[in-house]
Amino acid sequence: MRAPRLGVTGGIGSGKSTVIGMMAALGAAIIDTDRIAHELTTTGGAAIADIRAAFGAQVIAPDGALDRPRMRALVLAQPDCRQRLEALLHPRILQRCLELAQAAGQTAPLLVFDVPLLVEAPAVRQGLQLDRILVVDCPPERQLAHALARGGMSATEIQGVIAVQAPRAARLALADDVIVNAATRNELELRVRHLWSRYCTAAGAGSATAPRAV
Repeated sequence: MRAPRLGVTGGIGSGKSTVIGMMAALGAAIIDTDRIAHELTTTGGAAIADIRAAFGAQVIAPDGALDRPRMRALVLAQPDCRQRLEALLHPRILQRCLELAQAAGQTAPLLVFDVPLLVEAPAVRQGLQLDRILVVDCPPERQLAHALARGGMSATEIQGVIAVQAPRAARLALADDVIVNAATRNELELRVRHLWSRYCTAAGAGSATAPRAV
């Protein structure tokens, strides 16, 4: 039987990774599109030659991997560069997701696709053949605080990422289910377990239409 497919998304600092980690602990198979993108753009990655041809050697680090800070700055400054980069990466990401799903779907009770750009990448979203979409949401001020606490980016850089990501309203409009990450970790875990129970019950009944939970 085909394992149900759940797409999980959320803005930077929303707590999406925490929610996905909780689902992994419950037994879900996680397919991380960011990790796949990193594999494609690391030293010797399958997308490096095309990225060099499209954007020049200045976006390639000395070790042969994508220079991520430089590419991020270019994308933030020139939105068309983002579209060109995604055109190179998204078909490869989708292909790898489907390969991993085929392997994991034989034993996992639930396939969870971690897709930060689920709204912005309709071709990937449609190609994954998702049964449900879960959005992890939180108030903007908490989102910024979470992202700052992770380190590695300034407030200005984080605000720049937020500006180019899909608007919060667009993510919520796409959602079948929403987890609002605005309380304690224990309360967040209770919400995750509640949805997990609904997903597994629906799968056992042969249905992918569990009620929306907020």
